[in-house]
Amino acid sequence: MRTRGERIEPLPPRRRGTVDYMRVAGKRSNVHGLVEFDVTDARDRLRTIEEETGDRLSFTAFVVVCLARAIDDHPHINAYRDWRGRVHVFDDVDVNVLVETTIRGSQIGAPHVVRGANRRSLRSVHDEIRTAQASADPTELSRASALGLRLPGFVRRLVWRLPQSFPRRWKEMAGTVSVTSVGMFGSGGGWAITPTNYTVQVAVGGISTKPRFVDGELETREFLHLTVTFDHDIVDGAPATRFVKRFGELVEDAHGIPSQDEG
Repeated sequence: MRTRGERIEPLPPRRRGTVDYMRVAGKRSNVHGLVEFDVTDARDRLRTIEEETGDRLSFTAFVVVCLARAIDDHPHINAYRDWRGRVHVFDDVDVNVLVETTIRGSQIGAPHVVRGANRRSLRSVHDEIRTAQASADPTELSRASALGLRLPGFVRRLVWRLPQSFPRRWKEMAGTVSVTSVGMFGSGGGWAITPTNYTVQVAVGGISTKPRFVDGELETREFLHLTVTFDHDIVDGAPATRFVKRFGELVEDAHGIPSQDEG
């Protein structure tokens, strides 16, 4: 509807879910860490594979594999507290990722859960993400979802309180950790800070170039900007620091990406 020099549009039903999620997440004890990892070697390997085989491996899949491995090395990160005060520590690292798809010429992120990513290869995660990208249709809501978004706000927001009440149900529905790739929608460096309902969330920002000493020589390197968010009710500062350190080691070592020597 247009009136007096402005256009009035209805709020898309899907946005109601986003509003509900952010309101609930904003009440959690979120702590954010802004970090940057050197991804020069990882991106060089990915480019080499693409040049030699024509196969462009997903950078998001690489981040997922490194994250899952780091959590596997620090399993108490993969945990939620229920309404009885008990802590549920899960064996499987189920990673909720935004997969990029194109709708009507616009790039849109649709959620997809990669199950058991801590036991998966980069190729396996890559193939699943590519399949999800091809099949994702964020314009369509299931009948149950459409009906749910018509409920009063305080009822809708009960869904996003699941991780605080019933961790196992939350895992089945939305995974145990989250990777949101803000950097897929733009270029250049930068961090994104957002509340989350997950115990651990990684927001992938942009990539910038800057000098770094490598083996005593000054080189221009590529750095990935990441925001790692923790629920401080579950994770203390020291374990979080050790986890981030391990995560960074895996990323900078190009974990999971075959080198030329490995064929």
